[in-house]
Amino acid sequence: MASSTPSYETIIPLPSELESDSGDKPLNHEARSTSVPIHIVTHASQLPAEFLNPSSARKLVVGFDCEGVDLCRYGTLCIMQLALSDAIYLVDAIQGGEMLIKACKPALESSYITKVIHDCKRDSEALYFQFGIKLNNVVDTQIAYSLIEEQEGKKRSPDDYISFVGLLADPRYCGISYLEKEEVRVLLRQDPKFWTYRPLSELMIRAAADDVRFLLYIYGKMMEKLNEKSLWYLAVRGALYCQCFCVNNNDYADWPSLPSIPDTLNADANAPEQEILSVLDVPPGKMGRIIGKRGASILSIKESCNAEILIGGAKGPPDKVFIMGPVRQVRKAEAMLRGRMLDM
Repeated sequence: MASSTPSYETIIPLPSELESDSGDKPLNHEARSTSVPIHIVTHASQLPAEFLNPSSARKLVVGFDCEGVDLCRYGTLCIMQLALSDAIYLVDAIQGGEMLIKACKPALESSYITKVIHDCKRDSEALYFQFGIKLNNVVDTQIAYSLIEEQEGKKRSPDDYISFVGLLADPRYCGISYLEKEEVRVLLRQDPKFWTYRPLSELMIRAAADDVRFLLYIYGKMMEKLNEKSLWYLAVRGALYCQCFCVNNNDYADWPSLPSIPDTLNADANAPEQEILSVLDVPPGKMGRIIGKRGASILSIKESCNAEILIGGAKGPPDKVFIMGPVRQVRKAEAMLRGRMLDM
């Protein structure tokens, strides 16, 4: 690897397998952490060979995130963060350009590299439409959190998704306060082009690293809790999240196939139903009927169906509704949504 000596370092918590008797206690940084360098990457040669050249002989798990301006199909991807056990890499899409990001394509599409990320939908959309990359084999910690809650018998209301700040604050995973995140949010509201400026400021470097440096630790904690059925749900829903906003004219035919239900689960009396993604086109002027006054209509449908229903909103696509879940529940949601469009 041809990386120059890094100017910055950060602390990452040790993965669960390197701890002893950790339980669900809040993270103790001094006892269970190590210092690692932060590399600012402007050329592919600065990235680890095992990342650039995925191999079944050396599977990797990496923390992953993206930063940008209005991150979606039309926005600008500025930085791609990678957290490995021994370093953090800030892949600079502004300085390195399309060539650098496309050098990461084999890794981002590889089934040999697990990408741990919190809410991958818009990141995947940006990678697909801006660079032709089909993000694959993700462990989405937002999905994993909900599955663990369900395993423990807890109910959540529609649209009640854990934020990354909320996840870090949960003592079962980290139990830390991420105050700097709000500082960056304020700066982004004041200047949406915050992530485009170069050279990267110390605040930008710290903020980008902070978004990935805890992910491997959280991944270890979550894998200890998830049962076989939840692990399958995690894989298939992660794949659906990656595809969700990447709608095109070929019905996702160029994407990897969804994970099939394992035989061990199919043999169970309570075997899960295959999950799918459906995209519903909404005619002009009808989206308001679907959403309803203050969101009442769409909320009612979500509460009636065991399916996830998303609307493109301001980032788009504005004329489509995305439905993910078990086949029968998705079909039920489709019928209710079409009914709303016909209501006078």
